[in-house]
This record gives sequence, C-alpha cells and structure tokens, in this order.
Amino acid sequence: MTTLIPEKATIAELAEGLRSRRFSAVELTGHYLNEIKRDTNNAFITVNETASTQARAADELLASGQAGPLAGIPVAIKDVLATRGLKTTAGSKMLAEYVPSYTATAVQRLLDTGMVLLGKTNCDEFAMGSSNENSAFGPVKNPYDDTRVSGGSSGGSAVAVASGLAPVALGTDTGGSVRLPASFCGVVGLKPTYGRISRYGLIAMASSLDHVGIFSRTAADAALLLNAMAGHDLHDATSGREPVPSYADMISRELPKLRIGVPREYLQDANPLVEKLLQDAQEVYGRNSEIEFVDVSIPRLPYALSVYYICASSEVSANLARYDGLRYGFHAEIEGSLEDTYRHNRSALGPEVRRRIMLGTFALSSGYYDAYYHKAMQVRQLLRDDFIAAFKKADVLLCPASPAPAFKIGEKISDPLTMYLSDMYMTAANLVGIPAVAFPTGLVDGLPVGLQFMAPAWSEATLLALVHRFETASR
Repeated sequence: MTTLIPEKATIAELAEGLRSRRFSAVELTGHYLNEIKRDTNNAFITVNETASTQARAADELLASGQAGPLAGIPVAIKDVLATRGLKTTAGSKMLAEYVPSYTATAVQRLLDTGMVLLGKTNCDEFAMGSSNENSAFGPVKNPYDDTRVSGGSSGGSAVAVASGLAPVALGTDTGGSVRLPASFCGVVGLKPTYGRISRYGLIAMASSLDHVGIFSRTAADAALLLNAMAGHDLHDATSGREPVPSYADMISRELPKLRIGVPREYLQDANPLVEKLLQDAQEVYGRNSEIEFVDVSIPRLPYALSVYYICASSEVSANLARYDGLRYGFHAEIEGSLEDTYRHNRSALGPEVRRRIMLGTFALSSGYYDAYYHKAMQVRQLLRDDFIAAFKKADVLLCPASPAPAFKIGEKISDPLTMYLSDMYMTAANLVGIPAVAFPTGLVDGLPVGLQFMAPAWSEATLLALVHRFETASR
C-alpha cells in the first residue's frame, strides 16, 4: 500500500490520497516511520511510539467527514517544543530524560487538527548553533552531501522534510535557525512575525528573538500549518492579537502591484554564484509587469550580527540560569560544597551553550551593562528604523539566505566567530521581529542555496504568495 504514497509528497497530494482511501492515515504514518528507521543523517532524537494510535484517531476523523485539510498528515517537531508524555531534550544532556507534563500551544493546535506527531527532531543544544554540530546527540548531516552540515539550529527538521522523512516539520528561529537550514537543505523555511505563533511551551533561548517556524516543501503547505497555529494565546502574553487571514486562500490570488527591494548590504561577501541565483530570481519575478525592483539600503545592517550576539547571549544567560541541576535538569550526586554541586551539574551543558552564557553574563555585569547590552539595544532600535525606512520604498525585500552553500562538518566548529558569520544575513529579521521566508532557488556546486524575502509585520501572506509564484514559474 505504501507504494501508492507519492515520494516527498505535498500536503495536498497526501490529503487527496487519504480522502480517496488510496491509503489510510495508519498506512501513511507507517510509511514515514519506516523512512525514519532508514535515516542515516541523524535527523531524529525521539520517535513517537503513540504515532499509530494518533493515526487511527485521524482515520476515524476522516471517516466522519468532519476532517480539515491537515487530518492524518504526519508532522515532525523540533526537540525544543514541549510534548506531553514524549521526551523533550533540547538536544542537551541537561534535559536528556525530561518528559513534559504539557504540550506547546503550536504543537497542540496542529494535533487538534488531526495531524500525527512522528517524533522530535535533532537540533543544536538549546537551539544555539548554525550547523547542528552542537547537539549532544551528534550532528545532523546534509541530505545532499553527508560530509556537510545541515544548518542550525533546526537542522533535524529541515533534513526530515528534505529527505522525505516527514512532509512538514516545525522548527524555531532565533537568529536564522529555520531559514539557514532551509537554505542548506533545499526546502521552504518560514519565520513569521514575532507573536504570530505562540511561544508557550518553547524552551526559551532568547525570549525577545525566539520564533516558532515552519519547514515545508511548498509555500502552500506552510500556509496550511500557519493557519492552524497562528493567533493569540492566553498562555503567551507576547502573542499577537492581529486577525489571522486565510493564508491558504490568499497565496494563489493575484498579487497587487509590488515593489521588491534588494538591499545592497546583503550582497557583500556573497558567493558570485549565489548572486547569480538572485539575478535569476529577479528575472523570474520581472516577467510580471506588476512587480518593480528598487534599490534600497539598510545602513546599519553591518552591526546586526554583533547586536544579535550581545542581545541573544544576554537573554541566554538569564533563561538558562534555571538549569542548575537542583530544580531542573541533570543532577550529579557528589560529595562537596554547593559550588562543587553547581559546577558538576552545569557540566552537562556543552561548550557552545557555556560560551554564550558567559558572554551574556559578562554583557549584563556591573560596569559593562551600559557599554554592551544597553548600547546593543539602542542600535537594535536604529536597525528597526532602517527597516521602516526601507519599507517606505519597497513592499518586500529580497536577498540571499546565505552567502554560500553548506560548509563541511568540522570546518568551523573550532572557530566560533567564523561560525557566527554564517548568520550574517539572518539575524536582522529577528532583531526587528518581521516575517521572513527562505525558499529554494537552485544549486551551487551541487548544493542547495536559498533566497529569502522579508516584509513588514503581519505580511506572511504576501511572502508566501511570492514564493508560490516562484514555485509555479519554476515547474
């Protein structure tokens, strides 16, 4: 029966198969679970043993005729989103045995539609990394070349979708952690507006920067998941109250006249072949007489990466203080002082997490707060002003998602500064809280490289519609 399941299928293809009864949700789930067993790229940390039970419930929902478009569709979840009764490790030894008593709002809203949870995907420890080499459960390998990184921190989710281990997946994006692996693995990666999707149940890294995001094969699939998850949540005071439009309907509508800005600062240090992909994309969109390309500037963009790592590390220092082994996480039974106990308990944290905690603690410390954190927050506001000015000249911005394709595993892990530069095109969207989407546009030396669109807050429909147009034109 699984031979009837299209390889690397979209939600629409799978939904049609379920409703025509060519296969059941149980059979569909079994197909993906078998694919996960054969995975050699280390995409999953934990497989959901109750997936078949959820699939049987989905079959009953489908039989009732009351099912929505996501009923019976399997989904993978990044292992930083809480799932009741299923391990949520954040890719860390600190939480290796943690089983939550509740489920994150974003995940629960998908389950409420009848989706089936396949399992939890591998990620950089506490979502800190650009390559998915920082996981306590080993690196995630790129499906196009297993000697290269998948991108981080949501590499497992990107690989799951790219390799056909799941039709769609959730990730999180704090400084590019959905869009960079999407670019490296050749899939769509959406980071919505800050507050568009509730963060309740997300293991916090940097609370003012964290976003729940989506991996999919198409813009249409991302739109369906966004519709299911978006909206205010009483459990999350930062979740937005803006009305939720029907993204799934809007992406195929005729686009209004649009000005697409290409910020010149995003072209610095880009591989010439990546620039060629950008030019090719401009040619595709330029065939539409309603689209105009304009030159724009984000003058303070060169400061975004430095501002991001000060702000993010400072919030990491505060958020991870709770993992002391006394109240939460790994606890070492040792003889000695309280200081010895703390030292041994915190040894469960990996080197990148410890590095960011120390950076953040320093930036927040007495005598340095004004020079680092306070100054970074001032520049963050100036960066917001730059984007506001850019969006007066352009409706959306188009730029590379990464300056180059995926790099070799081990190539940058010993040089943190070089690794941080992987996020150079990513962090600004998080700092200002605007939506951004990475989408596949071609190959460079046989490896995927994506472009990304950014738009003013609450403009996800426009971003997904533009990606949908590119997908249609590229078929």
